[in-house]
Amino acid sequence: QVQLVESGGGLVQAGGSLRLSCAASGRIYSTYTMGWFRQAPGKEREFVAAIAWNTGITKYADSVKGRFTISNDNAKNLVYLQMNSLKPEDTAVYYCACDRTRMLPTDGGRYDYWGQGTQVTVSS
Repeated sequence: QVQLVESGGGLVQAGGSLRLSCAASGRIYSTYTMGWFRQAPGKEREFVAAIAWNTGITKYADSVKGRFTISNDNAKNLVYLQMNSLKPEDTAVYYCACDRTRMLPTDGGRYDYWGQGTQVTVSS
């Protein structure tokens, strides 16, 4: 069992930055994938970024490529999402998720564990 707790959300002006954190506890294996997803009001949940826990290989959605960076600290069991050049369309609840494979899936249905989410609001 894996527990995930996100933090770091808030209100920021367009062009600003935020860093989200995800604290993972429980049995974390080196072969896992950690991902970030988001869901805006009235929209479906969408993939944002993923990282392979042991290799650090990453994958990004086209909409955030070049602006967001996912990283992890294995020693502290933390996953980060650095978000720069934020846009109003980035406004959403952001969720941390864990997949028990190293495949970096973009389909949220593939993930086994989820956090409770943290709100990010970008004002224009």
